[in-house]
Amino acid sequence: MTLTLTKQDVAILKLLQRDATASTAAIAEKLNMSQSPCWRRINRLEQEGLIQRRVALLDRDALGMEVVVFATINLTSSGRQNLIEFEREIVLHEEVIECYTMTGIWDYMLKIVTRDIRHYESFVRNTLTASPSIRELHSHMAVTEIKNTTELPLDSQL
Repeated sequence: MTLTLTKQDVAILKLLQRDATASTAAIAEKLNMSQSPCWRRINRLEQEGLIQRRVALLDRDALGMEVVVFATINLTSSGRQNLIEFEREIVLHEEVIECYTMTGIWDYMLKIVTRDIRHYESFVRNTLTASPSIRELHSHMAVTEIKNTTELPLDSQL
C-alpha cells in the first residue's frame, strides 16, 4: 500500500531518520509548525505503519564487532516447505542482521556481523552448514565500509 505523503510528512520522516530522539517540539520548530499538528502527523505516520519503531544505532567498531560478511546461500531444495523452514531458522540467529531472498543464482543473501573471524568460522561450521537445508554457502568478507546508513531516500517520494 503506497500512501501519498506531503512535503511536511517527508520532512518529518527525514528528521526522525536522523534522530529518533528528537521531541515533537524540536521537530515542529525546525519545520516552522505548531507542536499539535506536528504531533498529529507523527502519530498518523506511526498508525499507518510508516514509522515502525524507534531504535538506537550502535557503534559496531566500538563494540568490537569487527567482521561483516555477506553470505550467499543456495538451499538443497527450493520447495516451499524448505524455504519456510530455512527462514524460520535463520531469524533465530543474532549474527544474521539482514536476510533477503534473491533473484538470479542465489536463493538468499545474509548480512552477518561477528566479533572476529574465528567467531564467524564457528558460526558457519556449527550453525549454518549444520543446517540440512543449506546446499551451498559463499562468504564475501567486507573489507572497508564506504557507506552505511539506515536513512531511506525520501526525496524521491515527492
